[in-house]
Amino acid sequence: MRGVAPLLVLGLLACKGVLRGDPDLAAPPPPDLPGPGRERIPPTETRPADRPAATNPLAGVGTWAYQIQGLTKSGAVAALVASHYDLLVLEPTRTDKSTQSFDSKGMVQQLHAAKGRLVLAYVDIGEAEDWRTYWKSDWVKPTSSEKGVPDFLVTTDPDGWSGNYPVAYWDPRWKEIVIHGAGSVLAKVLEDGYDGIYLDWVEAYANSKVAAEAVKAGKDPAAEMVAFIGEIRAYARARDPDFLVVPQNVPELAEKRPEYLKVVDGIAQEAIIFDGDADTAWSDPAACDRRVSSSTRAFLEQKLALWKGAGLPVFHVEYACDAANVSESYALSTAKGFRGYVTRRPLDRLTTTPPPGY
Repeated sequence: MRGVAPLLVLGLLACKGVLRGDPDLAAPPPPDLPGPGRERIPPTETRPADRPAATNPLAGVGTWAYQIQGLTKSGAVAALVASHYDLLVLEPTRTDKSTQSFDSKGMVQQLHAAKGRLVLAYVDIGEAEDWRTYWKSDWVKPTSSEKGVPDFLVTTDPDGWSGNYPVAYWDPRWKEIVIHGAGSVLAKVLEDGYDGIYLDWVEAYANSKVAAEAVKAGKDPAAEMVAFIGEIRAYARARDPDFLVVPQNVPELAEKRPEYLKVVDGIAQEAIIFDGDADTAWSDPAACDRRVSSSTRAFLEQKLALWKGAGLPVFHVEYACDAANVSESYALSTAKGFRGYVTRRPLDRLTTTPPPGY
């Protein structure tokens, strides 16, 4: 539910002599240092580019939907079960402190039984969220100018999402929370039977404050993000060989780090044409219909073409309410061969504007 990250990347960080994302100057990924009780699998052990596109389960997806709020409301799961979407991206709700008792596993089982569809768990890997079960009472929120406690909490969300804090995602403590620790976010996703993971805030690597912290630590932010995602994939594939990994936004990362295409199964992009404001209600006019600049649209379409050329499925979500804007959004899907979904920024229910022929 994050806004599209700024398309301008960092300039030369002269004090370190590192150009972020330049593969010729990038530092190598960190060594794979196992912790207590961990089994590390090389991220390249299973790669989608090594298999025919037809064997990628996402290749058969025609329609998809995206809901990361409101799942505990009466009738919400029943509406999902009754829907006809081939793929659902959903919030793994029991990682929310206020809804820990929610039967996420039961929801996934119902959704599988109803249509045999794919269900991906939405996980923010580039930001810590203060309503999650991993957020401790003694943690101190960062500000726009000061890091928080723990110090992997770098800054505040640049798009205005409350309670979200960009992190130093290469930090072993954050990786324990997301991947390796007892009861990690990924462990819960696997336990609940999701078919894969939908990764938000991959754009952390392009955030100027996060990238500056990476350089201070002697790390290349783009390379570290790809390594992090590869580590997520390796952990999950060691336990579920068919587990899917779909990142959201910043398709240009694949151009900076071509190895990125080897550790994911597709990509989703928000707001190629239309966006909405953060922290809005479904009925708020600001939740949709904010037209993206023509230069941003052209940039995203160009970078997504690389993914299409690599044989990986491209999904996109547009935040549009006006009928003409909805039609324009789905026309893009048809023209580009993308799988489109048009909804509103809160993402707290199924859309009222499904794709043509749904």
